[in-house]
Amino acid sequence: MTTQILLARHGRTPWHAPNRYTGSSDIPLDEVGERQANMLAEWAKHARLTRLVASPLRRTMSTAAAVAKQTGLEVSVLSALRELDFGIAEGRTLDELKQTHPQAVDAFLADPVEGHWPDGENPDARAREAVGALTTLAMQESGGRVLCVVHSTLIRLVMCEILGIPLRRYRDVLGRPEPTHITTLSISAGKAALVQYNCPPDGSVAA
Repeated sequence: MTTQILLARHGRTPWHAPNRYTGSSDIPLDEVGERQANMLAEWAKHARLTRLVASPLRRTMSTAAAVAKQTGLEVSVLSALRELDFGIAEGRTLDELKQTHPQAVDAFLADPVEGHWPDGENPDARAREAVGALTTLAMQESGGRVLCVVHSTLIRLVMCEILGIPLRRYRDVLGRPEPTHITTLSISAGKAALVQYNCPPDGSVAA
């Protein structure tokens, strides 16, 4: 049977506007992010969800909690869906890093996988871990509709891994998912297909 996996980015955080690398930093939602989470929750009331999953960080858990309140679903925590640790880039903007670590920036911009941020996680390993976890989740919830509240970079890496796009191109092939926007996958017999990418939580999301 076919399972739908819906990947929703968490609501906005205080580091969104300056576009600081958040990664493993446990930053809460800001006021805008809380409103976005409530909008996602309003959509979720009528989305026929069968399961609700989130990464263990506060920004995803808070977003998922709003959905849980409206749907009655419990939040399952799945560590494999956490955002990458960006190492030396955590808490900094790209412009700041150009001043302090210009060689690391050059390596990252040339190839964000082979040249991933020093002291950070390998995107290739994290993409494979996340896709494996989503495939297992689809098998467990066969025929269901699962909302996973996750993270921007992880979503793009998962899409590249599934669609056969070289991971090093995740930054230029796929636009950054907007807060609480939804990417929908259809998974059947261990094979995944992209249904929709980066859609707002409204009637435009495929049923």
